[in-house]
Amino acid sequence: MNAEEIRMYCISKPDVEESFPFDESTLVFKTNGRMFLLLSLDSAPIRFNVKCEPDKAIQLREQYAAITPGYHMSKVHWNTITDDGTLSRRLILEQIDHSYELISAAKKSGKKA
Repeated sequence: MNAEEIRMYCISKPDVEESFPFDESTLVFKTNGRMFLLLSLDSAPIRFNVKCEPDKAIQLREQYAAITPGYHMSKVHWNTITDDGTLSRRLILEQIDHSYELISAAKKSGKKA
C-alpha cells in the first residue's frame, strides 16, 4: 500500500480528521480527537503506527518481522507496521481497523484508550 491508499482508507471512516501536529512529514489521523494512526510520509517503505490491544500486539510482533513495537510511542499499546511487501493488504487494513475501533470504543465507554 502507499501513503495515499492508507490516507483514503482512514478518512473514509466516520468522524476522522487528519493533521500534521508534530511535523510536516508525520500525518496523524484522529477520531473524536484521539489518535489512531500516525503515518510517516518520508519513509520508504511506508511505515505507520497503530494502536493495538497489548496481548495482540505481542502476538503480531512475534509472528511478523514487519510489525514492531511502536516507534516513539508506548511499546505496550502501539505497533509500527512497515509495508515491506511481507504483509497482506488484508492484514494491514485489519490493523488500521483494530486501532480505529479501540479508540472509538474507548470514546463510547468513556474510558481512556
